Amino acid sequence: MKRRTFLMTGAAATLAFPVVADTAPLLKVLKTPTCGCCSAWVDHVRQAGFAVEAQDVDQDQLWAFKDRLQIAPELAGCHTAVVGDYFIEGHVPAADIMRLLAEQPMARGLTVPGMPMSSPGMGGPGAGDTFDTLLVGSDGVTSVFASHS
Repeated sequence: MKRRTFLMTGAAATLAFPVVADTAPLLKVLKTPTCGCCSAWVDHVRQAGFAVEAQDVDQDQLWAFKDRLQIAPELAGCHTAVVGDYFIEGHVPAADIMRLLAEQPMARGLTVPGMPMSSPGMGGPGAGDTFDTLLVGSDGVTSVFASHS
């Protein structure tokens, strides 16, 4: 195929098939600049197809953001994100976020409290801990959304 024909075909294909990132759900993440596991989690959700805007903030700003979202301290992780009308707290697997967005339950968000070793960004499957992703209802009551071992 001649170079010009190849380039024209490629340009037409780009117009016909828009880049996935343009329509991917946008996760806005607040994290501290020195937390490597937060950056690894951001990489995890990007690899799963999410568009991500990550902002480095100091601890006081991060905790003030958690307070505004009414995330109880016992439900906290090391970073906080929002997607649509939901918060995503801590090392929540991308598949759980996708399920949340597909099902759209009446809830405030998802959380993986603490920093379980086998969660995304902390070492991944087989690293040790089993953990649950919790759904935080509109009333703040939690229920198990997904279990991971």
